[in-house]
Amino acid sequence: MALTARIGIILCLLFGLLITPASANTKVERQFQTWIQKEVWPKAKAQGVSRKTFKAAFAGVRLNWKLPDLRPPGSSAGAPKIQRQAEFSSPARYFKQARLNNLVTAGRQHLKRWSRTLDAIEKRYGVPRRIIIAIWGRESAFGRAAIPHNAIRSLATQAYMGRRKSFFEPELLAALQILEQGHTTPKRMKSSWAGAMGHPQFLPTKYLSYAVDFDGDGRRDIWNSVPDALASIARFLKGSGWQSGRDWGFEAIIPQSISCALEGPEQGRKIADWVASGAKRVSGRPFPKHELKRTGFLLMPAGRAGPAYIATKNFYVLKAYNESDLYALFIGHVADRFGANKAFVGKWRKFSGFNRGDVYNMQKRLIAKGYDVGGADGLVGFKTRTAIGAWQERNGLKATCFPSAKLIRQIR
Repeated sequence: MALTARIGIILCLLFGLLITPASANTKVERQFQTWIQKEVWPKAKAQGVSRKTFKAAFAGVRLNWKLPDLRPPGSSAGAPKIQRQAEFSSPARYFKQARLNNLVTAGRQHLKRWSRTLDAIEKRYGVPRRIIIAIWGRESAFGRAAIPHNAIRSLATQAYMGRRKSFFEPELLAALQILEQGHTTPKRMKSSWAGAMGHPQFLPTKYLSYAVDFDGDGRRDIWNSVPDALASIARFLKGSGWQSGRDWGFEAIIPQSISCALEGPEQGRKIADWVASGAKRVSGRPFPKHELKRTGFLLMPAGRAGPAYIATKNFYVLKAYNESDLYALFIGHVADRFGANKAFVGKWRKFSGFNRGDVYNMQKRLIAKGYDVGGADGLVGFKTRTAIGAWQERNGLKATCFPSAKLIRQIR
């Protein structure tokens, strides 16, 4: 074969490799635009969204191929991608002292600055200001965090080709209703990659249910109005069952006589019963008298390898804001530190040698053995921790209730 012919073939192959992904993306883009008009518009119209609002919302909107957690048409689901965030392995990394101290310093300033507004919010909703400010700081760095995404584009991309399409489509429709009601504009409706909006990082359905016009300007503006944002956080917590007059939890010493497999919201006991079994507050002070007859829950986010708590119902209200145990603990801990800025008494052990995919595979094996891990997702939630503890106890091992690289290999 002549040299020029071989060069031509090579160039054609290379050119084909370069244009194939783009061509595939173009095809998917066309399908996406058809889906918007044929699938989304009829549903939006049925929920009261006008054609004018719909057209303005989707003007220039294309798929955002840079978003995480996508599954374009034709791709397979598979196991969760390998991730090494603190939520997936070592919880200690979630609670870096420098980060906590920065939040405490800024949070104390905001508690003073917005004291009058917080007085009114507490009076109306019964949620402590320190909890509200802790969530504000965690979600958007007190409104300073960059929230760069166009909410409609992010939600539409996820609803069309995300791994959780059925979750995101109702959120997209809710976002269109927000625009129809005139609370913001498509340009100002900024969100995270997952469609969480404004200072409180509300998903659109949460916004429709709980966002508040607290400054009285006629708009529920969680993007620019601090009073609206703070009151919206409080209203969500109240609506999720916040019990006024109760704390969220108490750091405790949990003796070996109390199995770590007793953790979780399904295994609550009167706090007096936990005390009778040997649980003690790390401070040395007794539990408040008004709490003793009320239900408490064992909370051990790292099993035996980290701080332990006797939590109240309010801890699980915080989990309604974000399902992660570590998130809810972070909020409660930061809120406590607005008073005395003290670190955990219990020490976090650092874990390494495994990732989310390893946990996912371990969960599948535990499910096959009949244990309830709450679903295989690669996350070490309380059901996975209690399942690990139950497996260890059944196999004559000391229960730790948290995975390690060695334990993951043992569970076969």
